[in-house]
Amino acid sequence: MRTARRTKTGAAAAFTAAALALTGCQGALGSGGSDSDGPITLGMAIPTSGSSAAAGPYMKHGAQLAIDEINADGGVLGRKLKLNVQDSACDPKTAVTAANKLVAAGATVSVGGYCSSATLPTMPVFDKADVPMVIPAANSGDLVLQKLPEVFLINGTGAQQAQAAVAWMTKQKATRVALLDDNTSYSTDITTRTRAHIEKAGTDMKTVLTESVNAGESDYSSNVDAIVSAKPDFVYWTGYYQEGGLLIRQLRQAGYRGEIMVADGNVDAKLISIAGQKNAQGVYATMTETPDTVQGANSWISRYKQKFGSDPGPYAMQSYDAVRVAAKGIEDAGSTDGRKIADALAKIDGFELFSGPLKFTSDHTLSKGGFRILRVSGTKFTLADDLRS
Repeated sequence: MRTARRTKTGAAAAFTAAALALTGCQGALGSGGSDSDGPITLGMAIPTSGSSAAAGPYMKHGAQLAIDEINADGGVLGRKLKLNVQDSACDPKTAVTAANKLVAAGATVSVGGYCSSATLPTMPVFDKADVPMVIPAANSGDLVLQKLPEVFLINGTGAQQAQAAVAWMTKQKATRVALLDDNTSYSTDITTRTRAHIEKAGTDMKTVLTESVNAGESDYSSNVDAIVSAKPDFVYWTGYYQEGGLLIRQLRQAGYRGEIMVADGNVDAKLISIAGQKNAQGVYATMTETPDTVQGANSWISRYKQKFGSDPGPYAMQSYDAVRVAAKGIEDAGSTDGRKIADALAKIDGFELFSGPLKFTSDHTLSKGGFRILRVSGTKFTLADDLRS
């Protein structure tokens, strides 16, 4: 996600505080009263099928790791936590069904949400049931516009991602930018905001094309022809990795040799395999923290690998932190009442996450988005720039 990592002193301090929190020394997640003897259920609607299914296991495992560690430390309010995972398939109708199943199962807090277009229609379901949402991945501005008091985002927003994208394009001296989206809430939010930032940048950079693709297709030749004809020196794709991989491959096959950057829904090894390793080399990405970009995360990565037998991927950390934030909200509220938990969540100040100390804005988004720039190198995304220097 970046070239210049946070200073060693800052990283050590942040990770030490986080480690204390995880062992129960900060936040006292094992103490407090209880209003029942049974487990507290956390619901998680994530894609375990469909084109974004690769994200599901990472998110589920990250959440489960946090639950297991909290339970080993005594649980929350003297009770154990339990994870209930339902498939959203990144499809609005499927996601609503998943949300209703979680409400029926007695979920106290929702800790899911990957695709914004599928997360949006679940919000009224959880809101009606007074189930707070701590959303680890979905980040469209449309989520914030609902102004629901029990919704909290712990991933950087589309506005923050667009700002990071333009900062990087400016740093790369881009002059002609083509923006591509897939007509979903998440994607168009980033594209619209990126274009606005470009117009306000006051540089030689301009948007020469804004193009939408039809998600789920295999041939994007008409979109590719439009891009090549516009002669951009920088292409920014804001959809997901399935279409992103195809677009990268077809752009390179069509002779496009300019820079390509993708949004955070593409940061997965599958993008590289779909695009072809040679075509994907050097592709940039705007992304929040991944296991490879957090200094001092080796212990966490080892615990994850030991438990699940594989490396953690995108949004494993955010899902881990979503559980921890939910647990802190329940603990601070001293109750499993949704409204009391939401009030407690809104007051969190300084609770250590992988992204840094947590303090929500009045919109219940992160005070700082924490987006970095990654770059494809070989078969993985590596840090290119942290945009802090």
